[in-house]
Amino acid sequence: MKSASGEKRVRRIKVNLDRCNGCRACEIACSTYHALPKYSNVNPSRSRIRVVMNPFNDEYVPTRSTDYSKAECDGRRVYAINDKEYSECSFCGSICPARDLFKDPASGIPLKCDLCEEDPPPEEPLCVQACPLDALTYEELEEEVEEEAKRDEVEIGLRSLIDKYGLDKLADTFVRLPQKD
Repeated sequence: MKSASGEKRVRRIKVNLDRCNGCRACEIACSTYHALPKYSNVNPSRSRIRVVMNPFNDEYVPTRSTDYSKAECDGRRVYAINDKEYSECSFCGSICPARDLFKDPASGIPLKCDLCEEDPPPEEPLCVQACPLDALTYEELEEEVEEEAKRDEVEIGLRSLIDKYGLDKLADTFVRLPQKD
C-alpha cells in the first residue's frame, strides 16, 4: 500500500533460524486458515509457509511462498550460518518447477502468501501467532518511496531491451501495442 506522503507500508515476517525447531505449527495454522470453509481441515501441503527441513544437519527454515517462476533457478549455492550449511532452496519462496512446494496438491495451482489478509485483518498472520518459540515475528514498517528510482529502473530495463533486440525492433513493438483510451 502506498500513502499520499510518498511512503509505503511494508508488512513482513522475520525468521529467527536459531529458534525454529521444525514443529511445523506455522504450517498447520496456515493450512487451516486457508481451508474451504475456513478452519474446516488441516492439510499442510496447502500451506503458504513451509518448514524446509534437514534433521541430519539440524536445519529448519520456515519459508513463505512468494511469486511464481516459470523456470527453476540456475544456482545451487550453499550458505554457512553459525556452522550450519543451508541450500539456496531453503530460503527461496518462489514457486518453481524444481520442487512441489507451494502448489495446491489437487490442482497444481501456485499458492501465494497473503499474510492472512481479510477484512478486518488479524493483528498478526496466523503462522506468527502459532509459533511457540517466537521464531517468526511480524513487522509493519513505513519506507520512503522515491519515484525517481522507479524511473531509473524503467530506463535500465529499456536499455537492456535495446541492447538485446535493437532500437528499431523495440520501437516497432511499442507502435503495435494496443492503446487504451
